[in-house]
Amino acid sequence: MHRLPLSRRSLLLAGAGAGAALGLAAVPAAARPRPFGRYGSPAARLTPKTLYVDAHGRGDFTSVQAAVTAATGSGRTLVIAPGTYRETVSVDAGRTGATWIGAGEDPRDVVIVYDNAAGTPKPGGGTYGTSGSATVTVQADGFTAHRITFANDWLRADHPGTTGTQAVALKVQGDRSAFHHCRFLGHQDTLYADTRDLGAFARQYFAHCYAEGDVDFVFGRATAVFEHCHFRTLDRTDLSGAPYGFVFAPSTAGANPRGYLVTGSRITSEAPDGFYKLARPWVPSSDPTAHPMLTVRDTHLGPGIDAVAPYANMRDAHPWQSMRFAEYRNTGPGAAITVPENRPQLDRAEAAAHTREAYLGDWRPYARR
Repeated sequence: MHRLPLSRRSLLLAGAGAGAALGLAAVPAAARPRPFGRYGSPAARLTPKTLYVDAHGRGDFTSVQAAVTAATGSGRTLVIAPGTYRETVSVDAGRTGATWIGAGEDPRDVVIVYDNAAGTPKPGGGTYGTSGSATVTVQADGFTAHRITFANDWLRADHPGTTGTQAVALKVQGDRSAFHHCRFLGHQDTLYADTRDLGAFARQYFAHCYAEGDVDFVFGRATAVFEHCHFRTLDRTDLSGAPYGFVFAPSTAGANPRGYLVTGSRITSEAPDGFYKLARPWVPSSDPTAHPMLTVRDTHLGPGIDAVAPYANMRDAHPWQSMRFAEYRNTGPGAAITVPENRPQLDRAEAAAHTREAYLGDWRPYARR
């Protein structure tokens, strides 16, 4: 998948590739005569604060960013018609309580995509860096998205001289951020689940979502719960041996008692067996006291995960053994405990502290429909 031609990448974004593993049938455009389906229209709004986005001009705006810019204040809802929106989008911290609804029946119907990487030159000089590469950046608290694909289709093979290959699909920093039935497509650093600053312990919830990538493709310092999600590691043709990459790279602040929790999920792979690590700790230069935390429980780990040594160091100064990594009741060939010291396990009493309720506290996005 690493050297896909443009036509193949277009099919992936449409849902004909690995993302089809969600098991949802894409709805042909010809079968969608009403762009907003059951979510009303500009003439019959869900609420007075609802704005409609349609790339073909049948809504209030043709781009997502234009609608975000117009949606001043809090509690605004965007209903986004099926289509591909090639743009970057930023939701600043003042636009709290926003909801984005993909108007299709499938998250593959609404795709927001761009192709900046960390090493991509900026028009005014310099490069974008990892954070600046994001297709969508959400800084506001209380953000919710339903049935949307967030993608970054930048490819290393198209830019052989670029050294900054991180290319973020979504960077989310706000507290109480929820994503239901969404997809996150990219390669390196696909989903950046983070916070606005070191002192903020932002809570985020991902339910029935799909994320794919190769290097550290779920990373950051948020308190994030991934429930009933599917993570897929991609094949690579630019490397000749393992490891191809790492699924998780948390950078949890040392003062934060809770980092990433993966529960009731599954990890599959396009790559050869054992070519991926489950995680490595990220201790960034901006926070040398970070103490990364990841708990993976009740999750099926496919053969793509290296069962003998599932964790690795990002830098030797911060060995994974000194981090807060743990597992509980995982299944599948990638979860086999062949070298016990390489797979820290929780006991039943310890596992009771690693639940969505414990991580999210009084915020209950899982109780909503």
